[in-house]
Amino acid sequence: MTELWLIGIGTGTPANLTLEGRQALREAACVLLPRKGPGKDDLAHLRLAILAESGSAAEVISFDMPVRDEALPYAERVERWHEAIAGRWQAALEDAPEGPVALLVWGDPGLYDSTLRIAARLPGPMRLRVVPGITALQALTAAHAIPFNTINGAVTVTTGRRLRDGGWPGGAESVVVMLDGACSFETLPPDGLRIWWGAFLGMPEQILDHGALSEAGPRIMERRAEARARHGWIMDTYLLRR
Repeated sequence: MTELWLIGIGTGTPANLTLEGRQALREAACVLLPRKGPGKDDLAHLRLAILAESGSAAEVISFDMPVRDEALPYAERVERWHEAIAGRWQAALEDAPEGPVALLVWGDPGLYDSTLRIAARLPGPMRLRVVPGITALQALTAAHAIPFNTINGAVTVTTGRRLRDGGWPGGAESVVVMLDGACSFETLPPDGLRIWWGAFLGMPEQILDHGALSEAGPRIMERRAEARARHGWIMDTYLLRR
């Protein structure tokens, strides 16, 4: 039986790794390491740095991440992509030694991450363990030293795509937006809205900005574009509040 451990590693700094996560990495027999192509070597290096800092002696088995077919409709594109990733995992597991196999998951495996859904596609009996990690939501509010919610206030966590398609979620005082590569906040009427934004949260490259959306929004768009061009990739999230 395959024993697969999905370990949340936080937002990119070894300091985010919990004590449970460190112990799991030291006990894992091997770690599957995704390679995401040219310009994104930093992501693999960060995972390796976290492994080294934890004291893990696990064997590292690398695999190439498949590329999504942007020509397909969104749902089909994601479905096929997940199936292809599961196939890469399965191929990599053929070379795995006896013992638990770990995957280092950015943030937390249960929040806007598809690792659990991909793991469900693997054939054969499997024992699954999930180790929670610090989320981008926590890292963002901590970096800005703000509370996640207002007093008795509702918070909606959504994606850039849904914000663009549906606008401001009804009834929400605060909205946290993830997986937004298009700065979808610019589609909202800015009056009365404030934004707290962060990129590369927890890393030495961390960038923060906040303020009234009408003033901070254009500034954030410019800073985001510059950072993405400089690094070749970017991970960011933001909170909007009335």
